[in-house]
Amino acid sequence: MSAVAIPGDPPGGRRALAVWGTGVSVYFVAVIFRTSLGVAGLDAADRFHVNASALSTFSILQLLVYAGMQIPVGLLVDRLGTKKVLALGAVLFTAGQLGFAFSPSYGTALASRALLGCGDALTFISVLRLGSRWFPARRGPLVAQFAGLVGMAGNLVSTLVLARLLHGIGWTAAFAGSAAAGAVVLVLVLLFLKDHPEGHEPEPLPHQGAAYVRRQIAASWREPGTRLGLWVHFTTQFPAMVFLLLWGLPFLVEAQGLSRAVAGELLTLVVLSNMVVGLVYGQIVARHHGARLPLALGTVGTTAVLWAATLAYPGPHAPMWLLIVLCTVLGACGPASMIGFDFARPANPPERQGTASGITNMGGFVASMTTLFAIGVLLDATGDDYSLAFSVVFVLQAAGVSQILRLRRQAARRERERLVASRVETVHVPA
Repeated sequence: MSAVAIPGDPPGGRRALAVWGTGVSVYFVAVIFRTSLGVAGLDAADRFHVNASALSTFSILQLLVYAGMQIPVGLLVDRLGTKKVLALGAVLFTAGQLGFAFSPSYGTALASRALLGCGDALTFISVLRLGSRWFPARRGPLVAQFAGLVGMAGNLVSTLVLARLLHGIGWTAAFAGSAAAGAVVLVLVLLFLKDHPEGHEPEPLPHQGAAYVRRQIAASWREPGTRLGLWVHFTTQFPAMVFLLLWGLPFLVEAQGLSRAVAGELLTLVVLSNMVVGLVYGQIVARHHGARLPLALGTVGTTAVLWAATLAYPGPHAPMWLLIVLCTVLGACGPASMIGFDFARPANPPERQGTASGITNMGGFVASMTTLFAIGVLLDATGDDYSLAFSVVFVLQAAGVSQILRLRRQAARRERERLVASRVETVHVPA
C-alpha cells in the first residue's frame, strides 16, 4: 500500500540531508563523550582510587541527569527550536569533557560527568525533532534509525580511537583533545543549522508558563502510544547500554579472563552489529508497521536467552563463540529501542513531538541507570560475582515486557483511530 501524503509534509531532499547531517553530528560527538568512560572504566578506578560502586556512580549520575532532563528538553525543543537547544548542548558537553580531563579528584570528576550528561541530554530529542521537521512523516522510522546509527558510530570512535589515545598519550591529553570535536560541531550548528525548511514554519506557541508545561506533559502521557513507547525503550535499550557504558569491559576481562585487546574487539562487535541491525530494522519498520512489536519483543527474548546461557555456563569461562553471539545480539538492543519512538510519534501531533519523545527516551536510560547501580552494589556485596550481579537484567526485562503486553492493544486501537482520521482529513484537503 502506498504511503498517504500528509498535507504540509516536508519535502526532504538534499537540503534536508545537509541540515539534518549538521544536527546529527552534534549527537555523534555527544555519544563519543558519553561512552568514553566505557573504555576508561578501569583507568578511572585506578586514577581516582574507587571501588565498583563508586565507579558506577560516574555513569549513574550522568544517566540520572540525562533521564531527568528528557521531559524538560522535549518542552524546550517544542518551544525554542532545535538550533538553540543543540548549541547549548554542545557547549555543556564540551565543558564536561574538558572538566573530566583535568579533574584532580573524584568529586570534580563526578561534577564534570553530570555537566556532560546535561549537554548530552539536549541532543537526541533535538535530532529527532529536526528529522520530523525536514523529512516526510513516512520517512520517520528510517530517519530515527539512521540517527541511532550515527550515535553508534560515535560509540565506535570511542571504542577504537579514544581507547588507543588513552593508553598512548594519557588521560588528560586524550580527554582534552577529544573535547575539540565539541567546539567544531558548535560552530557548524551556529553557521548552518535551520529549524525547518522555508514554508514549513510551525505555528507559534503562546507563552503560557506552567499551565502550558502541565498540559503538554499530561496530553502526551495520556496517549497509550507514548507510554508503550517508553516501555519498549525501557526494556530493549539497557542491556547493551550497561555493557558498553561501563560494565562490559570489566566483565569480559575480570569474569571471562580475556585480555583488554580482545575485550575491546568484542565491544566493537556490539557497535558494528548495532549499525547493521539498525539499517535492517529501519527498513522493516518503515515498510511494515505491524513488525514493530514482534521485533522489539523478539530482541528482548533473544537477549535474555543469550545472557542466561553466558551467565549459567558450567565452565570457568564462557566459550568465545558464545561471547561473540552475545555481543552480536546485544547490538540489536539499540535499534530495537528506537522502535519506541515509532509508537510515540504517531500518537502525538507535531506540537507535542518533542515532549512525547522526551518521555519515551527516559525509559531506557532509567533502566540503564538502575542496572548500573544494581550491578555495582551486587559486585561489591558478593566479592565480584558477575553472574549474580548481571542477573538483575532479567528482573528489568520482565517488568518491561509485562507493561508492553498490558498497553499494546490500547495503543494499537488509538493508532488506528488516528490513521482513519488523517485519511479523512487528507481526502477533504482542497486540491
